[in-house]
Amino acid sequence: MERVKALPRNATAETEAYRPELVEDEPRYLRRQKPVEIRRKKFGAKNWSQYRRISLWVAVAIAAGVVGYFVVDFARYSPKVLLTKPDQIDLTGNHIVVRDSVVGIFKRDAGKSVLTIPLDKRRSELEQIGWVESASVQRILPNRLRVEVTERTPIAFVRNGSEIALIDSHGVILDRPSDQDMRFPIVSGVTDSLAREERERRMAIYQDLVRSLDVVHSGSSDLLSEVDLSNPKNVRIVMAGIPGVNATQAVNIKFGAGDFVSKYRLLEENFAQWQANAGCVHSVDLQFTRQVVLNPDNSGCGERIETKKSK
Repeated sequence: MERVKALPRNATAETEAYRPELVEDEPRYLRRQKPVEIRRKKFGAKNWSQYRRISLWVAVAIAAGVVGYFVVDFARYSPKVLLTKPDQIDLTGNHIVVRDSVVGIFKRDAGKSVLTIPLDKRRSELEQIGWVESASVQRILPNRLRVEVTERTPIAFVRNGSEIALIDSHGVILDRPSDQDMRFPIVSGVTDSLAREERERRMAIYQDLVRSLDVVHSGSSDLLSEVDLSNPKNVRIVMAGIPGVNATQAVNIKFGAGDFVSKYRLLEENFAQWQANAGCVHSVDLQFTRQVVLNPDNSGCGERIETKKSK
């Protein structure tokens, strides 16, 4: 009789754990997958519209490029837009400034298109001409330029070193034209060695003086012969006479600084009396607050007269 060997108590559990049918295996074959259907988009009306739009823009860009090329080529090189003769420059506003000095600014542009001329630069160069205060430059197509200048206005002669020149209200010293007849007082103490701002400040004092004389008595500035602005704190003038007084001799007057109206009114109202008392008055000093100093022609000493200035 065959004896059956007994298994250990836990043998059954281990055996079941390793039973082949209990192990989850991969499938023995793969299920056939359903093929994915690829749909091709049809070239519909919407696509044609977009294609036409893109094509149109491309065509427009190409056409614009071609037109631009020919426009630039025409603007730069066409004989119809070239500046070739001086009479293509129209000049207005000049009386002292000669035409040749203006045309000379554009010599470097000869043979070039008027469309390529730097107008702002040429305007700035025109304003460097002594008598030109301001200028404007315009293109007149196809091939002309229009230049308009505003000339400076002189208000006095000025001693500039050993020469007599002209000067405007901004302190700009101007060459004296030989063919112009001008009558102005002569100003000294304003030379080109001074800064432009200081020259302008001193000429403002001069203008205030001239206005003040005419406020007191119209036409008084016509008798003004010389103005010395070397010391702006003591303006000195020479007048050919005093209005309303029978005197034609030159009178030197020291005005001090400012308040020209009241000082000149005091002079005009009292000059006849001063002459009657002191003789032929050669100079008057009005720079002091409550007194006037006279220097008669026939005396070498000065006579001081205490007085109150009229308001």
